[in-house]
Amino acid sequence: MRILLAGLLAAGAAALGSHELTSSSATAALPGDVWPVYGQAAFIETGQSHVRAGPNQHAAPIASVAKVMTAYLVLRDHPLRPGEDGPTLTLTGVDVDDTDRRRGRGESIVPVAAGERLSERQALLALLLPSANNIAAVVARWDAGSPERFVARMNAVARSLGMTHTRYTDPSGYDDATVSTAADQVRIVDRAMRVPVFARIVATPSAWLPVAGIVRNTDTLLGRDGFVGVKTGSDDAAGGCFAFRAVRFIHGRRTTITGVVLGQPGRDRIAAGLEAADAMVDRLAGRRPRLRPPRPPTP
Repeated sequence: MRILLAGLLAAGAAALGSHELTSSSATAALPGDVWPVYGQAAFIETGQSHVRAGPNQHAAPIASVAKVMTAYLVLRDHPLRPGEDGPTLTLTGVDVDDTDRRRGRGESIVPVAAGERLSERQALLALLLPSANNIAAVVARWDAGSPERFVARMNAVARSLGMTHTRYTDPSGYDDATVSTAADQVRIVDRAMRVPVFARIVATPSAWLPVAGIVRNTDTLLGRDGFVGVKTGSDDAAGGCFAFRAVRFIHGRRTTITGVVLGQPGRDRIAAGLEAADAMVDRLAGRRPRLRPPRPPTP
């Protein structure tokens, strides 16, 4: 059923071409090979008002890239100033049971305990660095009373941002029916990065949590080649995905590139998404990519 839904949404989005979202006032023409060979990608540059989208834009699973919207919505409803930790969330036996269930399914989680107290900032660190699906459920219930009501808010924000090929069905992206396009996701990533606390969190290499201890950011490009975030995602249906921001000199001008790659193939899907983004930014900057060529899909 999930696959059928994604297919129907993809068919409905088939008319979305690579030029429809390209700014008519865009800077120099893109290199012919800027886009990844597989999957889909899009980006927006400093000073541009429109997303530049590559070919093959269609609604597809986005895995944990969905957590960008989750974090943005939490921070919209519960703003934090730089340096603030925010309200405290106290975890319960329900959260522990949910975590155990998710662990049994092989989901990405952080260990929790009943009575554990997490600040809003710590919860967002757990959500965005090690990509904890159980904490996505925790913050959804805290923010909206239930994951279902939270998801309804996610979709309302998506509509308000013009993300017409996006449908969220869960706050973590684990559900394959949570689908979007690279071009749509660039819109929410760009909006989230305008929130200083969000930008600081996704630029954090590691953090300490009361029960989990030290957790590390899955974005191993962070701090290299101008990359300053944002969020990885990967599973069987989505392939390797990466929402990113990098700062590079392009045509002699310091340029901020905010982009998304989806559906990258490879045995190590997280690495595949990171490599595709790094190579894409290299090409935009006029540099020969240092990484190996895209790998063919695994059987």
